[in-house]
Amino acid sequence: MNVDPATNRLDSARFVASPNCDARPRDERIELVVIHGMSLPPGQFGGTAIERFFTNRLDPGEHPYFEEIRDLRVSAHVVIYRDGSVTQFVPFDRRAWHAGQSRFGERTRCNDFAIGIELEGTDTEPYTAVQYETLGRVLAAIKRAYPSVHAVRGHSDIAPGRKTDPGPAFDWGHLASRLPDGMATA
Repeated sequence: MNVDPATNRLDSARFVASPNCDARPRDERIELVVIHGMSLPPGQFGGTAIERFFTNRLDPGEHPYFEEIRDLRVSAHVVIYRDGSVTQFVPFDRRAWHAGQSRFGERTRCNDFAIGIELEGTDTEPYTAVQYETLGRVLAAIKRAYPSVHAVRGHSDIAPGRKTDPGPAFDWGHLASRLPDGMATA
């Protein structure tokens, strides 16, 4: 798995363009990867709801929770599903709308300098072994393409009190064993 320098996309991932992105600020270096966890509807895996949500095609009448999120416009660069398959929604050189109001160290607006990776899951159910394996390969490809990336944090780390994902079920120790040199967790 590699990042194609011409497209800023993973060469082995399915690509579905999300409109929920824009240009990064000029000369902004990518330094951070933010790990998220989500399932749609909450607690249910499989299906196409995450893809439809990130492409603004989620039918609010399909599930009561979808009505609650109907006006949100969000995305992540990459989603890693329970089976380890990967869909990319935003090229890495663009700003995906994943972190919201956030802080990393003294810096705010993490979307400006972060890559968002969404894992299909919940805060309380263990993520799958193949998700960790795939996440390790994705992070290695990102590090090769963007050597300035040095940190991996959870959404809860950059938006404490507002977000809880990827949650206590996420095994940071397991991820740490798969990180490429030069990347670190908290």
